[in-house]
Amino acid sequence: MARDTPPGYVLHHMRPKAWLAQHPHLLEDDVPDCPVWLHPDHGAELLDLPFDLVWATTWEHDANRFVAPQIGLPELPVITWSDPTDYPLDGRYFKTADIVSYAAGRPFAWIDDELGRPDREYVARHHGKHALLHYVDPAVGLGLDDFEALARWTDEVTVP
Repeated sequence: MARDTPPGYVLHHMRPKAWLAQHPHLLEDDVPDCPVWLHPDHGAELLDLPFDLVWATTWEHDANRFVAPQIGLPELPVITWSDPTDYPLDGRYFKTADIVSYAAGRPFAWIDDELGRPDREYVARHHGKHALLHYVDPAVGLGLDDFEALARWTDEVTVP
């Protein structure tokens, strides 16, 4: 079923390593492209936020190769995952502990489409500093409300 592209988004067809790994039963040439909807203005909008941007995506370094140029971001640091196949028994996302470790006590905002209560509870127990875990619906993408939430959060947090 085709999806409606949100206003301003552009459909791209990409083949990052993470996408290829999701199709281990196929030869690489037989894996269909991954459809990705990106908004070309989002890079500038993200750069306008008072954050040190870091990719925290299953695409890892491929985000710099495939996504960054499409939205006008420079090459960014990347969090690499200790084990992307290990989903903890407490229900949290495999990324959560690695993100908390990467933050190393600094305040952070994490935007993802796989956040849940177990992730919030883990961050509250193990981080001890300000953290915003912001869910974004993958069928909608980043919108004005999301950027406003990030801006509000920066007003609430004093980043050293």
